[in-house]
Amino acid sequence: MSKRKLFTCIILTALVSSMITIFGICFLLDINFGRATNLARLFCAMNFIEDHYVNSVDYTKMIDGAIGGMVHSLGDPHSIYLDQRLYSQIKSDTSGSFGGIGVYMGFKNNGVQIISVMPDSPGEKVGLQTGDEIIAVDGTPVNEIAADEVALKIRGESGTNVDLLIRREGQEDKIYTVTRDIIKVKTVADKMLNDKIGYIRISAFSENTGEEFKTAMKNLETHNMKGFVLDLRQNPGGVITSCVEIAKEIVPKGPIVSVVQRDGSKEVYTSDLEQTKYPIVVLLDGNSASASELLAGALQDTKAAKIVGTKSYGKGSVQTVMPMFHEDGLKLTIAKYYTPNNRSIDGVGIEPDIVVEATKPLQRALNIETENTNITEDAQLNKAVEVLIGEIE
Repeated sequence: MSKRKLFTCIILTALVSSMITIFGICFLLDINFGRATNLARLFCAMNFIEDHYVNSVDYTKMIDGAIGGMVHSLGDPHSIYLDQRLYSQIKSDTSGSFGGIGVYMGFKNNGVQIISVMPDSPGEKVGLQTGDEIIAVDGTPVNEIAADEVALKIRGESGTNVDLLIRREGQEDKIYTVTRDIIKVKTVADKMLNDKIGYIRISAFSENTGEEFKTAMKNLETHNMKGFVLDLRQNPGGVITSCVEIAKEIVPKGPIVSVVQRDGSKEVYTSDLEQTKYPIVVLLDGNSASASELLAGALQDTKAAKIVGTKSYGKGSVQTVMPMFHEDGLKLTIAKYYTPNNRSIDGVGIEPDIVVEATKPLQRALNIETENTNITEDAQLNKAVEVLIGEIE
């Protein structure tokens, strides 16, 4: 038999074997012919690779690659396949403490940018700044891996190092070696700006943020607060239930946010608050994302607050993590958020009522726990105070 005939027989054998297997499975599961044909293509390729690739094949690794490829084909930076290492790390995302470097990141236009640096964190100590673009992690270019995987690669055991190649405007690219530490996430800070106006900053929404916010409100009320600034700038979002918990304290009665799935099914979170207690001004910027946009959108739609700053990031999608069978998982976008007025913010963002560009350096202005904080450095905060004074008086 010639080599060409042998090769043809091999292909046909693999194809027939795959077709029989697939159509048998599809018959049992009542899967239509079109999908059955595509599944046959997949199994045919798998069988052929497994049987004839020049080196031995790790079947589990091949399946991992297939699943990863399927998710990548969606073109959604927030949907990724989680291997055992990534799945283990992502489970600590909202636990309140983790091994990391203390920065929040945003993913847009195929890039990874630092949108916030925690005070006194490993990232701040080596000089990382808001606006820095991460080009590579431990030598791996970020454009070669899924966007959300970048954050998981940066995290790791406390005391270990991670090398970040950083691009900063006006400077040459530079490698920063950062030693990971346990990051204890305190997400809410508060202070009185004057004898009438309070200030609450929420840096992210973790499991404890709702309780932290209530504590901050009680603290400011003891100082006879008459209104407050809610600073959501550089807030990348987080746990929606914490966002809703806060909204119930400050958004008047009615819908807060709707979560709508592909089939049109809807889950609506509502507030029972009869009326708001204080005038509120919300600060937003281009790095305010996800849950921070939901809270701002609910306050804006219900006219419970005015928004000052610049247009927000525009992440209005919902992800869920599905555990799989080998301590791995699948993080997948499953729904979109809508504000009380049925606005979708995904890819659009929240437009402020009053546009005010940021004053640099914004990071120093946001570090409100520093004793020498001077709000005159922050044009957006100044405007928020001005608006509140007008409403209080």
